[in-house]
Amino acid sequence: MTKKSRVDKFNFKAGHKIADKYTVVEKLGEGFESEVYKVVEDCTKIERAAKLFFPHRNIQNRTAIRYAKLLHQLTACPIVIHYHTHEFISFKDHQIVCLISEYVDGLLLTDFLKRQPGKRLGIFQGLQLLHALAAGLESMHHLKVHHGDLHAENIIVKRYGLGFELKLLDMYRWVGDSRSYTKDDLCEAINVFYQAIGGKRFYAAFPPEVKAICCGLKRSLIKQKYKSATVLRTYLENIEWTSAYRE
Repeated sequence: MTKKSRVDKFNFKAGHKIADKYTVVEKLGEGFESEVYKVVEDCTKIERAAKLFFPHRNIQNRTAIRYAKLLHQLTACPIVIHYHTHEFISFKDHQIVCLISEYVDGLLLTDFLKRQPGKRLGIFQGLQLLHALAAGLESMHHLKVHHGDLHAENIIVKRYGLGFELKLLDMYRWVGDSRSYTKDDLCEAINVFYQAIGGKRFYAAFPPEVKAICCGLKRSLIKQKYKSATVLRTYLENIEWTSAYRE
């Protein structure tokens, strides 16, 4: 019997057909377990995202099923991408699992920041970003799900105006009612805020209210101060500014 070659790349080009239902527009990215493509659903012309799992990272389809169930569990959370359906395709004698989900038209936070003056957010924009993250994590944590790998390359800025509309990518630890894990999410959210407003380079000039939020990035202090995402969100909504600050 001929041994099947391992699949760790798909590299589908624009126009490639997936499951005879979707046409590839472009590759969006790749990771440890999969590649993700922007596709168009042929019959409706609706844009979707297609996540194709490498077979050796999806033994007996366990990874894909767990991921699909997780997204379904979080349907009510606006910060999470919505799952649609499950497809199977053949590729180099392998059966490949493809999850079809909502396509988010936006920018990774890393790219969004590069377009801002000085490649960073102002203080009050940063607070809006952190508030959106806290509110999104609050809805996830309420369902006993945590992200586990929150950073600027896992955050999509879908819309920005009076506030941020965000979507999160690549949840890592996922399920479990561990307060330690949910507090890790809060530490990572505050680090995203800190980096987005300029990080170490500008920290000395930040007003005391901002330094009080960041707690010097000491995880033990952050976890002690913010017992939950609800506490962080409420704290941000009730900050009293005692100092004048100009961007």
